[in-house]
Amino acid sequence: MDFQLSDDQRALRSGMRGLLDAVFDRDRMRAAVERGGTLDRSLWRELGAAGFFALRLPEEAGGVGLGLPEAVLLFEEAGRALLPGPLVATHLAAGLVKGAAEGETVVTAVDGDLPVAHLAEADAVLVGADALVGEPLRAFVAAARPVRSMDPLTPLHRVAGRTGPTQAHSGALHYEGALLTAAEQLGSAARTTETAVQHAGAREQFGSPIGSFQAVKHLCADMLARTEPARAAVYAAAVTGDPVEIAAAKLLADEAAVRNARDCLQIHGGMGFTWEADVHLHLKRAWLRSAAGLGGAAAEELLAAGLGAARPDPGSSAAPGRGAP
Repeated sequence: MDFQLSDDQRALRSGMRGLLDAVFDRDRMRAAVERGGTLDRSLWRELGAAGFFALRLPEEAGGVGLGLPEAVLLFEEAGRALLPGPLVATHLAAGLVKGAAEGETVVTAVDGDLPVAHLAEADAVLVGADALVGEPLRAFVAAARPVRSMDPLTPLHRVAGRTGPTQAHSGALHYEGALLTAAEQLGSAARTTETAVQHAGAREQFGSPIGSFQAVKHLCADMLARTEPARAAVYAAAVTGDPVEIAAAKLLADEAAVRNARDCLQIHGGMGFTWEADVHLHLKRAWLRSAAGLGGAAAEELLAAGLGAARPDPGSSAAPGRGAP
């Protein structure tokens, strides 16, 4: 079985990277930071026109007719570019909420007890299996209060009066949302690895590139060694759709995104902590995403339960009562 990306998948990924380079370059990303993460509706519509949200809808429903593996590739590119907005919720709402597939409607989601992202700008809010629009949405927003967000590109609101945790999405969509979030984390981990290697090759100390120093080499190697297993896990989970494999992929991608951003900061030295550098934005977004969908504890519990349910084949050498050959 061949698990390499097909030519069509590579072209899809390359096309999305080219689109994001054109419509959300560093200048536009920095402009979004300065305006407090307010969504650019024209950018949202461009994503809709490119099929970002309707990617998995059937062609007869106006979609592209592709699957979860292709969606993972697009969300990886979105994470690489630090693209802001409730991308996962709007993608999953395509076909369920009017205008979501075309990028005309911004859809966010309630995810347990976490603050809700981009609530003030949302045209609909997913609460479990329900989508709030119109008057119920206005009442929901009125009961919310803004809270300080560590990520300047992700404004947050906390909703008062909720009595219990609610999954961001119901059924299979819950795990698909977690996987797409993991894909964003993977993209961020890959981008910070590239940024660290590029800086290590260009920055000089004592007359030599800092990348020639063993300590810096080890940091860069560790970043790659976290990114590639996470990539394999995310891509494999996209093929199987198995919740346990999705939980494992989310754990690996969260670790890669957070730790790679921290190592990238260290390689940049004091400059990495400055507002002008972009590294801290990847770290802050990675922290937020690591709690979303299947957060660390929930993913670990699901993975542990899946491993505990596994039983050795009675005919194998690992079965009770049989010694090793």
